[in-house]
Parts: sequence; C-alpha cells; structure tokens
Amino acid sequence: MKEITAAMAGTVLNVLVEQGASVSQGETVLMLESMKMEIPVESEVEGKVSEVKVSVGDFVNEGDVLLVLEG
Repeated sequence: MKEITAAMAGTVLNVLVEQGASVSQGETVLMLESMKMEIPVESEVEGKVSEVKVSVGDFVNEGDVLLVLEG
C-alpha cells in the first residue's frame, strides 16, 4: 500500500481519479488550491487506487492522506 499525501495545506479543487482506477508514476491524480494557486498532486508510483480519502471542497493539512494505492 502506498499513500499519496498533501504536500501543503489547501482545499481539494478536483479529484481526477476514482476507486479502482489505474494510475501511472507522474500522473496528476488530484488538484489542491492553496493561496489562490492550483497545485497538482502527482502519483509517485504506479498502482491501482484502492481508496479515495477526500472529496471536492475538503480542507486538508500538510501530510494528510489523500489517496491509497495498491500494487
């Protein structure tokens, strides 16, 4: 299991993958908004999304788990 975490505090602007989706390394999986900037969150590894832990509009802090990947 690999967790994708927030690099900074912000609001979830868009979730670009859903549970069961396959993602590749470097793929943008989520967009955060912080200080009026859009921050892409990329997967560091290849895998399958086993759990999406956030929804659009959620506020997250640095280090919060956004997605869980398997594989």
